[in-house]
Order: sequence, then C-alpha cells, then structure tokens
Amino acid sequence: MGAARRGLAAFAASKPLLHPPGSVWHYSGGSSLILSRLLRNSFASERDYLRFPRERLFEPLGMRSAVLEPDSAGTFVASSFMYASARDWARLGLLFLQDGVWQGRRLLPDGWVAYTLTPPAAAPDARYGAHMWLKIPDARDLGEPPMPEESYYMLGYDQQVVAVIPSRDLVLVRLGLSHDEDSTELARNLAAIVDAFPAKRSESPER
Repeated sequence: MGAARRGLAAFAASKPLLHPPGSVWHYSGGSSLILSRLLRNSFASERDYLRFPRERLFEPLGMRSAVLEPDSAGTFVASSFMYASARDWARLGLLFLQDGVWQGRRLLPDGWVAYTLTPPAAAPDARYGAHMWLKIPDARDLGEPPMPEESYYMLGYDQQVVAVIPSRDLVLVRLGLSHDEDSTELARNLAAIVDAFPAKRSESPER
C-alpha cells in the first residue's frame, strides 16, 4: 500500500539501474512515469499542474473528449491511460503533422516534433524516438504496399494507433481492439489504406 500511495513514478524510480544511461535501449513505461512526475514538480501549485494539459493543449486543439488519468498520488500516468474520441486523437496527430502549429498558433516548441522523431543511438533499427514509434515493432516483410518510410506512430493498448504519414498529408486513427497482437498485420492493414491516398506533389524549384 505504501508504494501505491507514493504513486507509479516512485515505484519506477525505486528500481535499480541495470545499464549506464544512453547505452541500452528498452521500451519502458516507467520512464514516462518518472518524466511525468518531474513535470509535476516544476509547477508552483497542484491546480496549475492539473489544468495545464487542458489549457495548453486540449482546449486550443478542440479536444473536448480528452481525459488524462492520474495515479494514486495524483500524477498523470503519462505512459498510458489517456482517453479520447477518434476525432480528437486525429487532432493530436494533425498537430504533429503540422510541426506543432495549430491554426497559425504554435502549441509545441519550435523543433520539438523533429526532436521526437530523432532516434537515440541505442534504439535498434532506429525504431523509437522521444516517446514516438518511428517503426511499427516487429513489422517486417510486409510485401506491397509497405508503409512510407517517414511514417511515425503513437501506439496504444491492443494495437490502438495514431499513424502520421507526412508524404500523404495523412493521419490515421485506429481504436479497435486486437488482443492477439500481430504488428505485421497491423502495418499491412494501415499500408493498404495509405496506398489509397496519393503522395503529395513536390513543389517545383524556383527558377
């Protein structure tokens, strides 16, 4: 019960360090939990912290259905437990597609999207950036049509996904549940949809 009262971040932070930072990559929701607690500690008051996601992100985007669930200590569970409609998830994907700008207003810091799409040196096959999947895990030998190389993904529970495909100016949202995870099949299904949309025309160089 003591660990529960301290919250999930405290539980994650209590685990021993197995490797020097930056030397080994391993997906872990615990890292997100610790970052969420550090963010909470940067606010002057609990009220400011709890209002921050809605005031700075959800309301400007029009994400009226979005809910972030806190843990037992009142810290947002940043590794998961965000609930929203498909339309609102699409708004979040569109914000990334537009480099953090929404209706002419910059909501994300300049350069933030590029940072999230930069894989650390230790990430195998450059599959993961800063809390963003750059490749669907274990999705190889897809056949045709493959997902465009520059695609990236917010992957959720039971293969829920927000896929951003810049070359098609496209955001796809899937909220269906697939208990038997098969990432290859997920990638194949997404690719078939993407293939129905034409690639953006490249702008002609100025003469």
